Amino acid sequence: MKIIEEPQRGQWAQLAGRSTELTESIEKRVSGILSEVRTSGDIALYELTQKIDGVFLKSLYLDREFIDNSKNLIEQELKNAIDIAAENIERFHRAQVSVDIDIITTPGVRCIQRSLPIERVGLYIPGGSAPLFSTVLMLGIPAKIAGCREIVLFTPPSYDGKIPPVLAYTASRIGIDTIVTVGGAQAVAAMAYGTESIKRVDKIFGPGNQYVTIAKQMVSKTVAIDMVAGPSELMVIADSSCDAGFIAADLLSQAEHGLDSQVILLVPEKSVADKVMKSVQEQRVLLDRKREIEGSLMNSRVIIFKEISNSIEFANLYAPEHLIIATQMPWEIADKIRAAGSIFIGEYSPESAGDYASGTNHTLPTGGWARSSGGLSLESFTHKITYQELTPQGLLNLGPHIATMAQNEQLQGHRNAVEIRLKRINSGN
Repeated sequence: MKIIEEPQRGQWAQLAGRSTELTESIEKRVSGILSEVRTSGDIALYELTQKIDGVFLKSLYLDREFIDNSKNLIEQELKNAIDIAAENIERFHRAQVSVDIDIITTPGVRCIQRSLPIERVGLYIPGGSAPLFSTVLMLGIPAKIAGCREIVLFTPPSYDGKIPPVLAYTASRIGIDTIVTVGGAQAVAAMAYGTESIKRVDKIFGPGNQYVTIAKQMVSKTVAIDMVAGPSELMVIADSSCDAGFIAADLLSQAEHGLDSQVILLVPEKSVADKVMKSVQEQRVLLDRKREIEGSLMNSRVIIFKEISNSIEFANLYAPEHLIIATQMPWEIADKIRAAGSIFIGEYSPESAGDYASGTNHTLPTGGWARSSGGLSLESFTHKITYQELTPQGLLNLGPHIATMAQNEQLQGHRNAVEIRLKRINSGN
């Protein structure tokens, strides 16, 4: 990690930038995959899975027997951990249930807003060397609480056409039993367009690699998506009171996500930076994902700001996915942060807690999107409908004003729709 001392304000935008890779070739490949699935449906899914994943599928759906038996393949310790995490995630998301609005805005005019579940949702769970069963909880639990009628989980198959048992168990644990063993851009295409055996969904959720992310962007004209989630990010604001070992562990925990992950450390003096970097070197050799960590740290930096106000301002410019505040008075800083996906307060709040079991959702905006959007919540799985009901007296009270506004927008039809009713009311018929 490069250490930068008191950068000039003109350098901030560059320092707040993320690594970018040329995506033109990926976009071309993704576009072709989407087209194949849209044109050939199930056949394309079978062929693409064999070509890309090297797996010959006998069925696109995971069989029920494997799902039911998955509970016998998971250690009890892990089951207990999943139970605790699920309970906390459910508790936090149930607290987000909104109350319908039903008010009289003016005499005779009733306005209502109701929150309704999205009918059919598709949840994408990345595969690879580290199956993210925690993401099953983060997506599936709020979908269940919201009342989504159909929840379909998509994840890449293992070499035998199955999936890691922990994914099947976690899905079953929260009541999801429809699992499609297709991954990548082809899974996104199946969710967006549907095939002979897969119904299109109303909204796509979940993180993924560049192919999945670009595919979600491309199909967003056809189907709703949760967000465009890029590489993982962590920013830490620390001072001399911090435990350097804790901070180093936090930086490494995020760096191990992937080569393109980024971690940023903001400190007031170089001595703090040196202590943390020393601990990073000591701890990194103990971790398995050395290639990912090395790539991430090359893409990361330490910035020294003597004034905490500059650290706060830079943090709001960067808008991190995750922000840890490890200072003497963390809440004084947290209350001034206006752009972050999730904030971790104090030295005993590791980012790992939010990833797994504190209760908040770990699906968060990256790439600076935290300046204008938040993480996944119960509301993400709902849509709102408004209702209005006017009595004759209500239309008498409001109608003339509506007619005046319509007239001034030169929309005679709007005005007439009101006045034709007012004439009947005034005539007494």
